[in-house]
Amino acid sequence: MSERRRLTGVVVSNKMQKTVVVRVTRRYRHHLYKKVIDSYKKLMAHDEIGCDIGDEVQIVESRPISKRKRWVVEKIIRQTVAVDGA
Repeated sequence: MSERRRLTGVVVSNKMQKTVVVRVTRRYRHHLYKKVIDSYKKLMAHDEIGCDIGDEVQIVESRPISKRKRWVVEKIIRQTVAVDGA
């Protein structure tokens, strides 16, 4: 297996061509107040698979693809179920 970093997150936008925005959440405990804090980053990832909003995906770091894209969607961990509004 390669030395590349792998992160899991949720797709929050797929309005671009072959690009998705993935929200990666990190949970940690504050060192002084001991409160559990959720912090997150939104990363742009190259998507050849075709992810939908709400999918949980695994992304892997890659060479720079564009100005803000340095990640590639490796696999979909969990897909969202589309519910018809009718």
